[in-house]
Amino acid sequence: MDNLVGGEFISRVVNQYSDTIVRIAVQYTRNRADAEDIMQEVFLSLLKQPSFNDERHLKAWLIRVAINKSKNHLKVAARTKTVPLADAEHYLTKSQHSMLEELNELPEQDRNAVYLFYYEGYTAKEIASLIGGSQKAILMRLSRAREKLRHLLDVSAKPY
Repeated sequence: MDNLVGGEFISRVVNQYSDTIVRIAVQYTRNRADAEDIMQEVFLSLLKQPSFNDERHLKAWLIRVAINKSKNHLKVAARTKTVPLADAEHYLTKSQHSMLEELNELPEQDRNAVYLFYYEGYTAKEIASLIGGSQKAILMRLSRAREKLRHLLDVSAKPY
């Protein structure tokens, strides 16, 4: 792993993880412009970090910082009484976009757990350390979210 935060390292990390960070921030803020601002803040924070153990440590750190910055953004937005616009589809593939409406029906914690599990490939234990809670709680969230999505997809697939 790169020990020095040099120009090549930053360029590689920005190219490799920008979309991931923006998608995570969009999951929280539901606003592309805010998510892009959060992405920039994450990379500015990266400049202050000395080194990482390995690539998984780096990715987990980036996701944790993106989540924290997204939550902080929502706190500020709540205090200033602003409401972000839904603009997440810009960063999603067509198949991901088709699930966006159903995912948005899930509670925030369930939606974020589903995203990290299915789109970023984290285990329940890793998700628990990223967003807080126990592994068992994350497994329950995922189970509950899958059941809700099954129900939503069944309802939306039936003609009226």
